[in-house]
Amino acid sequence: MKLSHLLLAVLITAIWGVNFSVIKLGLHAVDPFLLAGIRFTLCALPAILFIKKPDVPWRYLIGYGLVFGIGLWGLVNLGIQAGLSAGIASLLLQFSAFFTLLLGSLVFRERLSRSQIAGGFIACAGLLSIFFITDGSVTISGVLLVLAGAIAWSVANIISKRAGTRQVFAFLVWSSAFAPLPLFLLDGVVNGMAGYRALHSHADSLALLSILFQAYPNTLLGYWVWNGLLKRYPVSTVAPLSLLVPVFGILGSVAIFGETLSTQKIAALLLIVTGLAVGLYGPRLARRIGLRV
Repeated sequence: MKLSHLLLAVLITAIWGVNFSVIKLGLHAVDPFLLAGIRFTLCALPAILFIKKPDVPWRYLIGYGLVFGIGLWGLVNLGIQAGLSAGIASLLLQFSAFFTLLLGSLVFRERLSRSQIAGGFIACAGLLSIFFITDGSVTISGVLLVLAGAIAWSVANIISKRAGTRQVFAFLVWSSAFAPLPLFLLDGVVNGMAGYRALHSHADSLALLSILFQAYPNTLLGYWVWNGLLKRYPVSTVAPLSLLVPVFGILGSVAIFGETLSTQKIAALLLIVTGLAVGLYGPRLARRIGLRV
């Protein structure tokens, strides 16, 4: 990979990691479902007016939009509002990789390899260590909500794979159009008009910047650049860089909110990232080590 492209990929992982802290900044003034709904409204409009519909059936666009918008980011927003730190949220969401492997084994009858199983156990050890963190950055409800979001992300990945489109950016834009209305309705059911009144009275420049960051650099720019790199380079070259997301997620929370970086958090980070590396890239790493030896 060219150095400029490598730096661009690292920049995108940094944006994706810091985004969890940006979400937390937005939640001080905007309800979780409203925050997600406005984000996906901006993802869809006005881009949908200039980008042709991808060549997939409507059911995939609708399904992906609902699961990605409500199931993933609606729940992640709720988890962060429930007291989970942005750094821990970014770390837990990486479990979507293992949930995707499990769902893939059920839906596509893909066999799990020994390295995938071993990686899963290592990552689960990291997950268990998170429950022993007592500095106030972890809540049970927050953990469960973000893990549910990770499951939703894996379902979204399966929908995307079923759709089989190569027009990934168009797929993202068009599917985003189906998330806002259900998110707005859901907020109305849960909070009545209180959320909309709070949005009107408490929204400030910080909340606006949070929404704009989530919609444009994080979602549209991030996916556009990442998928461009995937088209230019092998997946095995680009995909491992996503392991940097939770690293930037925790560092961003430390820098923005002063989150304490305890030994337990470092251990959880190392275990989960190691588990991801072993589970997703174990055989490839073993071959490379064998070649070097």
